[in-house]
Amino acid sequence: MTSSWHRVNYATPRSFGTSLKANLKETFFPDDPFHEFKNEPLSRRILKGTQYFVPIFEWLPKYSLKLFKYDLLAGITIASLAIPQGISYAKLANIPPIIGLYSSFVPPLIYAVFGSSKHLAVGTVAACSLLIAATIEEKVKANDNMPLYLSLVFTATLFAGLVQTALGLLRLGILVDFLSHSTITGFMGGTAIIICLQQLKGMLGLKHFTTHTDVVSVLRAIFHNRKEWKWESAVVGIIFLIFLQFTRFVKNKKPKLFWVSAIAPMVTVIVGCLFAYFAHAEKHGIQIVGHLSKGINPSSIHLLNFNPKYISAPIKAGVITAVISLAEGIAIGRSFAIIRNEQVDGNKEMIAIGLMNIFGSLASCYLTTGPFSRTAVNFNAGCKTTMSNVVMSICMMLTLLFLAPLFSYTPLVSLSAIIMSAMLGLIDYDKAYHLFKTDKFDFYICMTAFIGVAFISMDIGLMLSVGLALIRALLYVARPATCKLGSVPEAGLYRDIEQYPTANGIPGILILKLSSPIYFANCNYIRERILRWIRDEHSRTDSKGNEIEYLLLELGGITSIDITGVETLLEIQRCVEAKGIKAQYSMMLMGPLDSPQRCEAQSAV
Repeated sequence: MTSSWHRVNYATPRSFGTSLKANLKETFFPDDPFHEFKNEPLSRRILKGTQYFVPIFEWLPKYSLKLFKYDLLAGITIASLAIPQGISYAKLANIPPIIGLYSSFVPPLIYAVFGSSKHLAVGTVAACSLLIAATIEEKVKANDNMPLYLSLVFTATLFAGLVQTALGLLRLGILVDFLSHSTITGFMGGTAIIICLQQLKGMLGLKHFTTHTDVVSVLRAIFHNRKEWKWESAVVGIIFLIFLQFTRFVKNKKPKLFWVSAIAPMVTVIVGCLFAYFAHAEKHGIQIVGHLSKGINPSSIHLLNFNPKYISAPIKAGVITAVISLAEGIAIGRSFAIIRNEQVDGNKEMIAIGLMNIFGSLASCYLTTGPFSRTAVNFNAGCKTTMSNVVMSICMMLTLLFLAPLFSYTPLVSLSAIIMSAMLGLIDYDKAYHLFKTDKFDFYICMTAFIGVAFISMDIGLMLSVGLALIRALLYVARPATCKLGSVPEAGLYRDIEQYPTANGIPGILILKLSSPIYFANCNYIRERILRWIRDEHSRTDSKGNEIEYLLLELGGITSIDITGVETLLEIQRCVEAKGIKAQYSMMLMGPLDSPQRCEAQSAV
């Protein structure tokens, strides 16, 4: 077989500065957000820059009455869901119910200006509400000192907003990616379990309860206070829960009737108020929300608390809830955008969510993001722009100004039923089963989050799951895949002999493929693994009388290599040559053996 050698024409290497600039751009600006600014005059750049950072200037000039009709309907629909959810989740955070209504007034207005998702509906979420309560109560109990507790909640919201905004401005959305889908699935499932159990306090009419969130502590508190159980409260709660679950069943069977499920919580609150008022529910052990004052959000700037004695709790709560709410809000926004073949800029969403929490913390609001239930209703109601959030905000303003006192008769048991119904939908059994069938390690990550959240605490469960996911990622780097290649006769290609049983090895030649970058962290493993391949191949070929003469390393999957990797390859070459084996390197991506670099090996065949 004849062959010819060709000299490689090396281009002039890029300077260090040029290479560093390109790498930083690829790291922090992989989507090239400013590509539209190129070759534009200065005035156009200023305009496009303003539209990029403040999206309302992009869509508002094109807005029409036709679009407003859809957004008006969607806004009114999600407002009917926001009122009961706001009161319910405020109760979950152990703060006055009126704060939950405040939180659906100011933040949606901020998001409408800076948000890039057309479908995201802003509001409070159960998981972050419970997490804030659990973290702040490590320092101050809500029942012991409500003013101090509330000031720390606002401070935690401010820290969350600052973290979110900083992540967006610094283009550090990659940090949120460490919350894998498996982690989020397990975290939400575990959170749903403990929230449902905690709602038994309202369902059973208990007055004393635990401040811990784990399953064991909650169940112990429920049975320890069994003398306080009220059967009247339990009956009313079960009726409300059955009604809410029935409306969800109707929505799932006939998606066009989504509005039935959307207005069900509001119907539950209204019916509960009428029942409590006319039946004098308090006399029968059924607790009600109590006084709700009229008026829009008062300023809370003076309530922010940076006292060193308490500051650790708001910082901890702010950082954890910042990451969780970002992961949830961005994932939900992207999910609905994909349905309409649209794009959502994750970094812009971080800035928008961060700003609305910063402004919210100054206006008596606690942490908000894009809850799935409200966003799904917004999407199904036909929203076209973020104007639906403005409509919802106006509806909440009217409620705060004129209707808030009417909700003071809302039974706590109806709020518990609303929360339980919402949480039952967060336990994704199908996703967990899918993870089990497709990727056992992902399933273990999911279950670590689920069990950790349910039986230890929310922050510990989250950290355990993220830690396990990071260990997996490090294992991919430190233990890269290697395989032996063989010839597939019918295809004329070279493939992994374990995946292709019909692939045949070449007598006297060992072909190995390396499938990851070679870094200092995996160099020792790669060297030992290649030498083990040679040893195993020797043990197989000795019985057949065939000696290994050539080692061919397929490096087509290597995207980068550091200086330690280069030294390792040279060391491998010296080791195999000491054994009388010639080493060759190839970059042909497992194609046929016809490259100039393989000619020496070919001649042996």
